[in-house]
Amino acid sequence: MKAYIRGIGQISPQQTFAGDFLDNVVEYNTNMLFCIDPVYKEFINPLQLRRMSRTLRMGVTAAKICLLDSGIEMPDAVITGTGFGCIEDTEKFLLAMINNNEQQLTPTAFMQSTHNTISGQVAIMLKCKEYNSTYVNRGFSFETALLDSMMLIEEGNAHKVLLGGFDENSINLHVTTERLGHWKKEKINSLQLLENKTAGTISGEGATFFMLTDKEDENNYALLKGLSTLYKPESEVQVEQHVADFLKRNNLSASDIDLVVYGLNGDVRTDGVYYHLRDKLFAETAGAYFKHLCGDYYTSSAFALWLSANVIKKQDVPEVVRLGKAPLGAVKNILIVNHYRDINYSFMLVSQC
Repeated sequence: MKAYIRGIGQISPQQTFAGDFLDNVVEYNTNMLFCIDPVYKEFINPLQLRRMSRTLRMGVTAAKICLLDSGIEMPDAVITGTGFGCIEDTEKFLLAMINNNEQQLTPTAFMQSTHNTISGQVAIMLKCKEYNSTYVNRGFSFETALLDSMMLIEEGNAHKVLLGGFDENSINLHVTTERLGHWKKEKINSLQLLENKTAGTISGEGATFFMLTDKEDENNYALLKGLSTLYKPESEVQVEQHVADFLKRNNLSASDIDLVVYGLNGDVRTDGVYYHLRDKLFAETAGAYFKHLCGDYYTSSAFALWLSANVIKKQDVPEVVRLGKAPLGAVKNILIVNHYRDINYSFMLVSQC
């Protein structure tokens, strides 16, 4: 299966919504990151805007930016993936139930708390009556949506798919998951994430949309050549073998990869597998990482795909994401290796068109 990336729209803790490819990196001193908001009224009618939650604004705007970037007005399908969905609206509705003794509840927060709110709103905005689906599969949420998109294109049931991955951060969510040991207890410099050798990482959020197509075009960013997932591997050696087999199925070897984008997040308990892969398979291959820019969340692999597609198109690896040496020559093949909490492993192969 394969698909071309025609357009991208992203809202993240970096200034990515304006087409900035990490030229002006934003540095944080905290253990939780939030997105930088664009001027939403430039993309959404102000009358609609005031009824939208923060996540809904982010998702709809990222989708609009993607559509404008691709030059495609109407997709054949809208497919999204999310771990928690619109978590702040869920919190508002549940808190209102408690505070009002389950009486006189406003329906707006409930309506906007469902996981498919963004894909539905995008379809309404476009008057798109085609296939529409949202996947909620924890650390595989974006990957499952991506797999469905690529299958639709492969089977000829769609030629243009609007694919999205989004998750929202909130103070209540951060506090709750911090008790489970997910996050670093101290506030740290985000750009020094890997230097902080302690347990946990920094929480983040983002909304990223891609226009996938089956057509070759000079405006395409990159070719998404392959996708593979692995659930709860028993050892680092099993992950190593899975990567080798994945590359072999795509007629490649480790030496054919010009850049590996690792999902390093600064958690000393779970980062070891990335260093194992680098030492065993990719010792001579340039590396990069990304979670110091967006934080860690269920669909953070969408940020990695945004990064990889831009590296392929612009043939530039920003200094801020480099892990060691820079690639030598043209970057033709990028392998994204990511896992969420050592449970959900995903591997994406992004190549030059």
